[in-house]
Amino acid sequence: MAPRPPLWTSRHQAGRALAAVFADRQGQRRDTTLVALPRGGVPVGAAMASRLGLPLATWSVRKVADPGSPEVAIGAVASGGVVVWRNGQGAIRRATTATTHGWLRAQQEELRRRQDLFGDPPGDRLRGRHLIVVDDGIATGMTVKAALVSLRKLEPASLSLAVPVVDRAVATELARLVERMEALAVVDDLQAVGMWFGHFEQLSDEEVLALLQGCRQQLGP
Repeated sequence: MAPRPPLWTSRHQAGRALAAVFADRQGQRRDTTLVALPRGGVPVGAAMASRLGLPLATWSVRKVADPGSPEVAIGAVASGGVVVWRNGQGAIRRATTATTHGWLRAQQEELRRRQDLFGDPPGDRLRGRHLIVVDDGIATGMTVKAALVSLRKLEPASLSLAVPVVDRAVATELARLVERMEALAVVDDLQAVGMWFGHFEQLSDEEVLALLQGCRQQLGP
């Protein structure tokens, strides 16, 4: 039977469920890092970090969208100069439009702000480690794809993806970019990630920073 929303009360609950799936990495902090995509991936990652005893880092990424349809990603940017665009005949047109109108530049500036604010680690701290990339759900897959491409350039020991819910077609594409992909629910034609959670509030920068600080205090350096 196909899953029906909502499946979780909160991102925290979904993170605890994902931690059970990754029980084989519990206590492996010497070579494994959870990498959460801010903002929504941080509470999921924080719950996983608490259960698994793994360090939690952030890896900022920003979607590029037409201001007239801000919820629909036409592309995304990540560290290392990575820019990805939605596939298809319109990819070149989207890239040209976003560059001409300044949408791409605006998101690159916001990316740098978040990297500084959340303390994204330098690449050499992640090189050679097993990285588990965490988000709260994947609809178009643009931001996650950009993050995976960016992190792969760091030459990790392995790259895994952990999400509560993902669109089935997108999951097939993203699975090719990682050694391991774990999703609690794979659904057809995912329209809105938030509908799969009982509570799916927008997080502020301050809330994200508090979650990160809580993890550092709990797990230590």
